Amino acid sequence: MILDKEKRIAGIKKISSRSIAGFFGQEFWKSSLIHWLLIGTLFLDAVSWGLLIFYIRPIDLPMVLHYNVYLGVDIIGDWWQVYFLPIISNLFLLVNTILAYLFYQKKERLAAYIFLLASFFVEAGILIAIAGLLMINY
Repeated sequence: MILDKEKRIAGIKKISSRSIAGFFGQEFWKSSLIHWLLIGTLFLDAVSWGLLIFYIRPIDLPMVLHYNVYLGVDIIGDWWQVYFLPIISNLFLLVNTILAYLFYQKKERLAAYIFLLASFFVEAGILIAIAGLLMINY
Protein backbone atom coordinates (compact mmCIF):
# COMPACT_ATOMS: atom_id res chain seq x y z
CA MET A 1 0.00 0.00 0.00
CA ILE A 2 2.77 2.44 0.90
CA LEU A 3 4.72 1.52 -2.23
CA ASP A 4 1.67 2.17 -4.41
CA LYS A 5 1.24 5.59 -2.84
CA GLU A 6 4.92 6.44 -3.37
CA LYS A 7 4.69 5.30 -7.01
CA ARG A 8 1.66 7.52 -7.59
CA ILE A 9 3.41 10.53 -6.02
CA ALA A 10 6.53 9.88 -8.09
CA GLY A 11 4.36 9.58 -11.22
CA ILE A 12 2.66 12.91 -10.50
CA LYS A 13 6.03 14.60 -10.01
CA LYS A 14 7.27 13.21 -13.32
CA ILE A 15 4.17 14.38 -15.18
CA SER A 16 4.26 17.89 -13.72
CA SER A 17 7.99 18.33 -14.35
CA ARG A 18 7.61 17.00 -17.89
CA SER A 19 4.71 19.33 -18.67
CA ILE A 20 6.56 22.41 -17.43
CA ALA A 21 9.78 21.37 -19.17
CA GLY A 22 7.75 20.52 -22.24
CA PHE A 23 6.12 23.94 -22.36
CA PHE A 24 9.33 25.93 -21.95
CA GLY A 25 11.27 23.44 -24.04
CA GLN A 26 9.28 24.24 -27.14
CA GLU A 27 10.74 26.01 -30.14
CA PHE A 28 9.07 29.33 -29.27
CA TRP A 29 11.08 29.71 -26.06
CA LYS A 30 14.34 28.69 -27.77
CA SER A 31 14.30 31.50 -30.33
CA SER A 32 16.93 34.14 -29.60
CA LEU A 33 14.88 36.91 -31.22
CA ILE A 34 11.96 36.14 -28.92
CA HIS A 35 14.33 36.07 -25.95
CA TRP A 36 15.69 39.53 -26.73
CA LEU A 37 12.29 41.03 -27.43
CA LEU A 38 10.91 39.70 -24.15
CA ILE A 39 14.02 40.72 -22.18
CA GLY A 40 13.88 44.25 -23.59
CA THR A 41 10.17 44.57 -22.92
CA LEU A 42 10.47 43.24 -19.37
CA PHE A 43 13.41 45.59 -18.72
CA LEU A 44 11.35 48.61 -19.81
CA ASP A 45 8.48 47.33 -17.69
CA ALA A 46 10.73 47.01 -14.64
CA VAL A 47 12.04 50.55 -15.16
CA SER A 48 8.45 51.86 -15.41
CA TRP A 49 7.41 50.15 -12.18
CA GLY A 50 10.62 51.21 -10.45
CA LEU A 51 10.14 54.87 -11.34
CA LEU A 52 6.54 54.87 -10.17
CA ILE A 53 7.28 53.06 -6.93
CA PHE A 54 10.21 55.37 -6.19
CA TYR A 55 8.54 58.70 -6.99
CA ILE A 56 4.78 58.29 -6.48
CA ARG A 57 3.71 58.40 -2.85
CA PRO A 58 0.22 58.51 -1.36
CA ILE A 59 -0.82 62.15 -1.14
CA ASP A 60 -4.07 63.98 -0.61
CA LEU A 61 -3.52 66.50 -3.39
CA PRO A 62 -4.65 65.74 -6.94
CA MET A 63 -2.01 64.78 -9.51
CA VAL A 64 -1.78 65.69 -13.17
CA LEU A 65 -2.57 62.57 -15.19
CA HIS A 66 -2.50 64.10 -18.67
CA TYR A 67 -0.98 67.22 -20.18
CA ASN A 68 -1.82 68.56 -23.62
CA VAL A 69 0.39 71.10 -25.38
CA TYR A 70 -2.58 73.07 -26.66
CA LEU A 71 -4.92 72.93 -23.68
CA GLY A 72 -2.54 72.36 -20.77
CA VAL A 73 -3.64 70.03 -17.99
CA ASP A 74 -6.52 67.84 -19.21
CA ILE A 75 -6.96 65.17 -16.57
CA ILE A 76 -6.40 65.41 -12.84
CA GLY A 77 -6.78 62.44 -10.52
CA ASP A 78 -5.60 60.57 -7.47
CA TRP A 79 -2.06 59.30 -6.99
CA TRP A 80 -3.00 55.63 -7.44
CA GLN A 81 -4.43 56.24 -10.92
CA VAL A 82 -0.90 56.70 -12.29
CA TYR A 83 -0.36 52.97 -11.75
CA PHE A 84 -2.92 52.15 -14.44
CA LEU A 85 -0.28 52.84 -17.13
CA PRO A 86 2.04 49.94 -16.29
CA ILE A 87 -0.90 47.67 -15.46
CA ILE A 88 -2.35 48.24 -18.93
CA SER A 89 1.05 47.64 -20.53
CA ASN A 90 1.42 44.40 -18.56
CA LEU A 91 -1.97 43.21 -19.81
CA PHE A 92 -0.99 44.18 -23.35
CA LEU A 93 2.28 42.25 -22.98
CA LEU A 94 0.48 39.18 -21.64
CA VAL A 95 -2.09 39.11 -24.45
CA ASN A 96 0.53 39.75 -27.14
CA THR A 97 2.83 37.05 -25.77
CA ILE A 98 -0.01 34.53 -25.79
CA LEU A 99 -0.94 35.52 -29.35
CA ALA A 100 2.71 35.39 -30.42
CA TYR A 101 2.99 31.89 -28.93
CA LEU A 102 -0.12 30.72 -30.75
CA PHE A 103 0.98 32.19 -34.07
CA TYR A 104 4.47 30.74 -33.65
CA GLN A 105 2.98 27.28 -33.16
CA LYS A 106 1.07 27.70 -36.43
CA LYS A 107 4.39 28.54 -38.19
CA GLU A 108 3.50 32.22 -38.57
CA ARG A 109 6.83 33.44 -37.26
CA LEU A 110 6.62 36.98 -38.63
CA ALA A 111 3.27 37.62 -36.97
CA ALA A 112 4.68 36.39 -33.65
CA TYR A 113 7.66 38.74 -33.95
CA ILE A 114 5.37 41.65 -34.80
CA PHE A 115 3.22 40.99 -31.71
CA LEU A 116 6.29 41.00 -29.46
CA LEU A 117 7.76 44.05 -31.17
CA ALA A 118 4.45 45.87 -30.68
CA SER A 119 4.64 45.02 -26.97
CA PHE A 120 8.14 46.50 -26.84
CA PHE A 121 6.99 49.74 -28.49
CA VAL A 122 3.93 50.02 -26.25
CA GLU A 123 6.16 49.56 -23.22
CA ALA A 124 8.56 52.23 -24.51
CA GLY A 125 5.62 54.62 -25.01
CA ILE A 126 4.33 53.92 -21.52
CA LEU A 127 7.81 54.61 -20.11
CA ILE A 128 7.90 57.95 -21.96
CA ALA A 129 4.42 58.80 -20.63
CA ILE A 130 5.49 57.94 -17.08
CA ALA A 131 8.61 60.07 -17.42
CA GLY A 132 6.46 62.96 -18.63
CA LEU A 133 4.05 62.57 -15.73
CA LEU A 134 6.89 62.54 -13.26
CA MET A 135 8.40 65.67 -14.81
CA ILE A 136 5.05 67.50 -14.68
CA ASN A 137 4.19 66.48 -11.14
CA TYR A 138 7.62 66.93 -9.54
